[in-house]
Amino acid sequence: MKVDFYHLTVTPLDRALPQIAEKVLSSGGRLLIVAESETQRGVLDRLLWTYSPESFLPHGQAGEVNDADQPVLITAVADAGNGARNIALVDGMWRDAALEFERAFHFFDDDRIVEARAAWRALGDKADVERRYWKQSDSGRWEQAA
Repeated sequence: MKVDFYHLTVTPLDRALPQIAEKVLSSGGRLLIVAESETQRGVLDRLLWTYSPESFLPHGQAGEVNDADQPVLITAVADAGNGARNIALVDGMWRDAALEFERAFHFFDDDRIVEARAAWRALGDKADVERRYWKQSDSGRWEQAA
């Protein structure tokens, strides 16, 4: 499985997450977005409807409508009620349950760098995990750093 660590330094989550979600959906995949905070989940719900004037990402929050029908499902736990094989951890907290997916996107900022480094080290011992670390240049462009 693949784990992509995204260190948010220039581009905020509200611009980075829709880009990843669009790529997952365009490849025919489904995405589970996990955030512990109910407030953050509400913000993400609104974001995915309004992030672009030309587009929106079809999605739902877990428990609101038929979870299984949602291409993108926002939830508090890493349980893919929509059958997703891709997971985005957007609150800066790593969850080992993400290892049950084919691909994980772990977003974090400077406030969660210590936890992200600990997760990076822990995953380094797992033979079946391919890790990539993405950081942003001063212009906001993503660059693979490891």
